[in-house]
Amino acid sequence: MNGVFSLWPSQASAHSVQVDTLLGAFFVLIILLSAPVFVLIVVFAVRYRRGRAADRRHPVNQKVGLEISWTLIPFLLVLGFYVWATSLYFDLYRPPADALEIDAVGKQWMWKFQHPGGQREIDELHVPVGQPVRLAMASQDVIHSLYIPALRIKQDVLPGRYTTIWFTADRPGEFRLHCAEFCGTDHSIMGGRFIAMEPADYTAWLERADVDLSLAAQGEILFRTHGCSGCHGPAATVHAPPLEDLYGKPVPLQDGSVVTADEQYIRDSILLPQAQIAAGYPPIMPTFQNVLGEEEVLKLVAYIKSRSGTRWSDRQ
Repeated sequence: MNGVFSLWPSQASAHSVQVDTLLGAFFVLIILLSAPVFVLIVVFAVRYRRGRAADRRHPVNQKVGLEISWTLIPFLLVLGFYVWATSLYFDLYRPPADALEIDAVGKQWMWKFQHPGGQREIDELHVPVGQPVRLAMASQDVIHSLYIPALRIKQDVLPGRYTTIWFTADRPGEFRLHCAEFCGTDHSIMGGRFIAMEPADYTAWLERADVDLSLAAQGEILFRTHGCSGCHGPAATVHAPPLEDLYGKPVPLQDGSVVTADEQYIRDSILLPQAQIAAGYPPIMPTFQNVLGEEEVLKLVAYIKSRSGTRWSDRQ
């Protein structure tokens, strides 16, 4: 196990290297800015410990340039670090177009991961090295926070809302993942393993998994068994919004606003159908809030996304 006995977590991505570089450089900056203050405190305490009579007949010479410089230079340096850190933060929410999409559900007290091919994991996440991975996450109960120290990423996982984050593992290995938000009695044991594999090994792992249907195919079964096709199917007689090519497109609402049909909108349309009613359609959609769990909703979202020729990345 990498990084178990070290004081600093292992690095398993380019982002983790950048974060460590930022922290190291910021530590050096703090030393450079604070050391002169503490050194001068000691020097002045020793030099002027007995006091000295001051000549106050003339005003003290003001060195405006010096005063401006010791204020402006630290300000610009700290501002530069702010821009640096902000750029790293925003990079976490701009995944590449070819990112592998994996769904994650936090539940007291475990992590559930679902791969596009239908493979499911509990408290383990297998990913290929060198392939960008985008995690779409939701909570089934309370607030959780997915934390993978080797990647230097942490993202809150919220009930009733999807959150996302992405990464690219750049070396194979086995690392720890944790819940970084106190979520109840057994919060301390809500963890697992993050396993980065060579692409060929990852493909072989996927093939060994006992899966009959992909995530989208499982969503299609739910779509039909829960009667969704009766309104949204091509042969439906009910006046309901079509789902073909819906994902990623703008949707006009009855209140005059326009939203994007992303994962959150689709989820809310299933569980909270009266919250955002599409323009031109009657508010007859029933709620499935007490019928479907988060994992089933993710399958339905995957199915609706599969019916669209637009990937999520095309919206960026």
